[in-house]
Amino acid sequence: MGFLLHDQKNTMIMSFVLVPLLLILNMHYYMLPALADSKRNVYIVYMGKRQHLDVELLTRTHHDMLVTVLGSEETSEDSIVYSYKHGFSGFAAKMTKAQALKLSKLPGVIHVTRNRFYKVQTTRSWDYLGLSSTSLSNLLNKSKMGNGVIIGLLDTGIWPELEVFNDENLGPIPSRWRGVCESGQHFDGAKACNRKLIGARYFISGLEAEYGQPYNTSENDDYMSPRDSSGHGTHTSSIAGGSFVANASYDGLGLGTVRGGAPGAHLAMYKVCWRLYGGVCADADVLKAFDEAINDGVDVLSVSLAADIPLYSEVDHRGSIPIGSFHAVAKGITVVCAAGNAGPRAETVQNTAPWILTVAASTVDRSFPTPITLGNNQTIIGQAMFTGEDTVSAALVYPEVSDLMPPRNCESLSSNDDWMAGKIVLCFASDYNQSLLNDAILSVKAAGGLGVIVSRSSSNYYPYAMNFPCLQVTYETGTQILYYIRSTSNPQVRLSPSRTHIGKPVSTNVAYFSSRGPSSNVPAILKPDIAAPGVQILAAIPPFDETTTGAFAFLSGTSMATPHVSGIVALLKSLYPDWSPAAIKSAIITTGLTSHQSGGPIFAEGEPPKLADPFDFGGGIVNPNSAADPGLVYDMNTENYVHYLCAMGYNNSDIFQLTEHPVVCPSKQPSILDVNLPSITIPNLKKTTILTRTVTNVGPVNSKYKASVEFASGINVAVRPETLIFSSRTKAISFSVMISSAHNVNAGYYFGSLTWTDGVHVVRSPISVRTEVGESFF
Repeated sequence: MGFLLHDQKNTMIMSFVLVPLLLILNMHYYMLPALADSKRNVYIVYMGKRQHLDVELLTRTHHDMLVTVLGSEETSEDSIVYSYKHGFSGFAAKMTKAQALKLSKLPGVIHVTRNRFYKVQTTRSWDYLGLSSTSLSNLLNKSKMGNGVIIGLLDTGIWPELEVFNDENLGPIPSRWRGVCESGQHFDGAKACNRKLIGARYFISGLEAEYGQPYNTSENDDYMSPRDSSGHGTHTSSIAGGSFVANASYDGLGLGTVRGGAPGAHLAMYKVCWRLYGGVCADADVLKAFDEAINDGVDVLSVSLAADIPLYSEVDHRGSIPIGSFHAVAKGITVVCAAGNAGPRAETVQNTAPWILTVAASTVDRSFPTPITLGNNQTIIGQAMFTGEDTVSAALVYPEVSDLMPPRNCESLSSNDDWMAGKIVLCFASDYNQSLLNDAILSVKAAGGLGVIVSRSSSNYYPYAMNFPCLQVTYETGTQILYYIRSTSNPQVRLSPSRTHIGKPVSTNVAYFSSRGPSSNVPAILKPDIAAPGVQILAAIPPFDETTTGAFAFLSGTSMATPHVSGIVALLKSLYPDWSPAAIKSAIITTGLTSHQSGGPIFAEGEPPKLADPFDFGGGIVNPNSAADPGLVYDMNTENYVHYLCAMGYNNSDIFQLTEHPVVCPSKQPSILDVNLPSITIPNLKKTTILTRTVTNVGPVNSKYKASVEFASGINVAVRPETLIFSSRTKAISFSVMISSAHNVNAGYYFGSLTWTDGVHVVRSPISVRTEVGESFF
């Protein structure tokens, strides 16, 4: 029951250690090493839609099915872990592989899968996105700051006492809310929740059943309750819907007012991730959280979790996020998920189902310039989060070695390198591996070093793992510093504290770590959908002093980008309560920014950096004020998703269990290219292809839109009709797009766009086309 207490030194470490966890570990999908009887594991029995509304009868049905396989009522009671009975029907239970196989053959069972595990992936960002609280005409104030909307988060928990979760000036809890504030270890539900945090639950039965023994909260520094010990869930919650907190900063850096995207919204936390083996989230627990959230009455679900590559196919149905999110979207709940942090490699994007809104990470126009003054009085600017008032001056060293030996890069530095004691070290990073770099910097500190200058190829700074002078420069700048070291027998350097800079010349980029498309399992579905700020985001974390109500840290990852979009979805839902999840998703994608507001292009970080394309950021950087007035939307409902499922090869019985009515897929498999998405992706254009889309007018009743196409040479795109005329009688219009290629070789993707405009609204759909001539040799 011990309270989370740390000294000031550990506070600084905590503020930064979470960053590499999110950049590198993110939510890997794997099998937990079972300590239980190896013959009995947790299996998830999925039965699709509920056959009736009586949840007690449904639970009894689940037990009866288990009894037919396990042989007795007592064994069934002992084996069952969860009964899924709200958004869909099914259960999780402990059984042998043979029993699972037998159960999978029972009537009404769609599939039985083994329980699997995941790991988990501000002051400036909202003003940067145009949602300043001082403007009366933006989406933030038009939507009354998200008043009345409920944002649910599947994460690591929450620290409810923080000032950022105060309920001052908030409206009443919506009458439709059916959730609870569940008590547990160091979490009194009667006191923890208010009109801001209106619900909190925790789910661990799936993890414990698979692990085979009770979860030891003392060993894992965690709480058997909705309380957050890692900081991830607290951080994402405050980004999505935190209240206003003035004068927030990290030791003076990034000073300003912290708040969430929808400060008028309510929050509900569903703790599904635990600190075992560094942090895991069990499939069975995640699916149960979806089930309860649907029943509780949330409007938005923010899920900063992602499966590992390679992904399971859509037909395989393994994995709780695609199934849970399908049922949530069918109930009108928008589900926002992280794209993953496996970039910049292609085909690493995760959470690729078309009903999910998948978010990439981008930077904001803020930096932390830090002066590096060499002994020759030359001052060079690096990036750091070096706080305080004092400068650090010392001899500057570089680990020179013989040309016959491997170079001493940053990652090779060791605490045994006593030559670093009392000095500031220059090193060159050989790889983008934040964890290895953190270890190297800790080694410098352990060896008595006074600071580190890290030279690396990435142009954006990502915080390192301690409050220790650690500056980042480019390879070019690092080489200049090395030339200085080699030019004198006594090189010296002075490091000065960092300061905060906002605006030009800092540019917006897609983050290096952000996972990229195309989708590895469904390349015809563009992913990610949109990008949002996810680098150096200042938001709340659990405090290390129980008397403190405010603690903040800079964290990076698509985990941080996801709640930005969730907050924007909450604002849109408040403004347009009748919009479907697909309409909201379309409004966000078709209004995304593909260039800086100053007019320059957006780059995607990588080796080397390149101009960003749809596989980097989908429709672009999220543009909330334009999303509030999109003009046209590409709407979808369950019928459209059935079209997708048929196109992907699901059989009729599987689809029937997901829907509310019988389904018969056409004998001729439909084209996935006709799914009514606000984007077009053709991964293998072999001949002239015609596809269809339908747009719905959500702007002025009497409107006239004209089409325009931008594309690289050699790809021909024709739209029919070229003009769309809407009226009180005509609210939705279908059109066709004919795409052909003049290329006669197999090559990479070409990118372009189709834009509809009425002179006021600009409705842009990204297009990605890859020509395939004859047999592909790729």
